[in-house]
Amino acid sequence: MNITNLVPDVNGLVNWPTLSVNRKSVVTVGSFDGMHQGHRAVIGRTVELAKRNNAFSVVILFDPRPSVVHQYAKTHQGQQPPADIADPERLMGVDQRLRVMDELGVDHVLLVRYTLAFAAKSFRFFLGQLVGKLGMRTLVLGQDAHMGAGRTGDVKAIENLALATGVFELDIVDDRGPGYTRIPQNIAYVAPEGPGEPKDPTVGMTKAQMRAWSKKHQAKQARVWSSSNVRYLLSHGRIKDANAILGAPHAIEGTVVHGEQRGRGIGFPTANLDTQIDGFLPVDGVYAGWLVDLGEPKNGDDAQDSTTSADAADQASQDAVRPDVANADGTTPAASIPLPVDLASIRSRLAPHSPYRWPAAISIGTKPTFEAEAGEPERVVEAYAVTDDWLDLYGHRARIEFTGFLRPQIKFDSVDALKAELAVNAKQAADAARQA
Repeated sequence: MNITNLVPDVNGLVNWPTLSVNRKSVVTVGSFDGMHQGHRAVIGRTVELAKRNNAFSVVILFDPRPSVVHQYAKTHQGQQPPADIADPERLMGVDQRLRVMDELGVDHVLLVRYTLAFAAKSFRFFLGQLVGKLGMRTLVLGQDAHMGAGRTGDVKAIENLALATGVFELDIVDDRGPGYTRIPQNIAYVAPEGPGEPKDPTVGMTKAQMRAWSKKHQAKQARVWSSSNVRYLLSHGRIKDANAILGAPHAIEGTVVHGEQRGRGIGFPTANLDTQIDGFLPVDGVYAGWLVDLGEPKNGDDAQDSTTSADAADQASQDAVRPDVANADGTTPAASIPLPVDLASIRSRLAPHSPYRWPAAISIGTKPTFEAEAGEPERVVEAYAVTDDWLDLYGHRARIEFTGFLRPQIKFDSVDALKAELAVNAKQAADAARQA
């Protein structure tokens, strides 16, 4: 798979790369946060049509998420957010999305930095660029897709444009899944009150009860297969329901750092993640899942390569002609160069029977048993790998996958009581791994 990093100039113009002078492209567009089953259906269709027509399959991937950029502008007098703006609601980082796209067989990912100037272009202008620059033969979209200034480019408007011009076709994918549900307008963390996977609170409700629940929570209609619904489920500890929508275990990634080493002192050494976490944190609690060692950051030729695929492509582009940065005078930079990225090494670490993968009991929270002596509580993420091997992961990138909710955070009366419960949680995590 080839990755191209693109940054619009101050006028919102992008110098799209030339993929081929004689081979057409099948293109889809979006941020694809979470890469849930609806996203996979759209991208899978893109790959299918490209293979059928001997064309390139192309995903135009926006980062940051458009909603983040527009919300920032709304609260900052129309200003463009900084390039490194934090996005705690992002389900999945760019690199995780790229891995899934590679698994689905995508040929090219054009990673476009989403800016206000870029968003101000009409959908007609945008699609004209894709036809003229990328040789777009077919555009693949989900049923609720919108694009262009004011989100005026819905599927009906795009279909009319395709029919009127005759230069590209529109293929609409039924990405609705099992239909619709209702979720609160404002998603907030709500910790489950007891052990075990939480249930859907609306199951079995009458229409009157559902109306009352919707009014109380200011609920809105949302697709079951949607990033918003996944965030809602994770914020309530409903891991299995979220994973069913994602089509894979929800995961976060980060760098392993030194913690307070209390776990090691009581016989349960944990891998603590830095606060800069890639992915959406579920609600506080203890979970079953997996810990995966992604290796050390690449610092030399002999270092294990855990450099992100997006960063690798970006660095290679910079080493060439710095195509990903607007020129000082604000004009459009030279077109970026599509660069192949080899993800075989990272795939081998993520494989089901990889030696770098262990069942894990995962804790998210403030360590209530120790908070009195620790002072101000700090939310931490730590994973205890269920293995007899001694693991030294400090400085490594690690991936934590969630497969089920075990229990809420509890303040134990003694360290011995905590140790006994941790032993139970470790066994639960191991049993869940065997059943996976």
